[in-house]
Amino acid sequence: MKIRASHILVQTEEEAKELLEQINNGSDFSELAQEHSLCPSKRDGGDLRYFGKGMMVKPFEDAAFALEVGQVSEPVQTQFGWHLIKLTDIKE
Repeated sequence: MKIRASHILVQTEEEAKELLEQINNGSDFSELAQEHSLCPSKRDGGDLRYFGKGMMVKPFEDAAFALEVGQVSEPVQTQFGWHLIKLTDIKE
């Protein structure tokens, strides 16, 4: 199984929580990724394309694979910073 996800990477949990609140209030995930993410994927609205298990760091992978399509995670910490992850598709 592979999943497709987008993410927003920021430095602090506080920033991630503020962005999640904006998303929950109707702001567009990909627009916020373009404006705020520290990851080069921000050019594509945070899109990471399809990936399988073992391709991402464990905390990120665990959170991403636990989501339903369209759902956005709570802030997830990795060695890169704090992520908000949005699951966009699943391929068996």
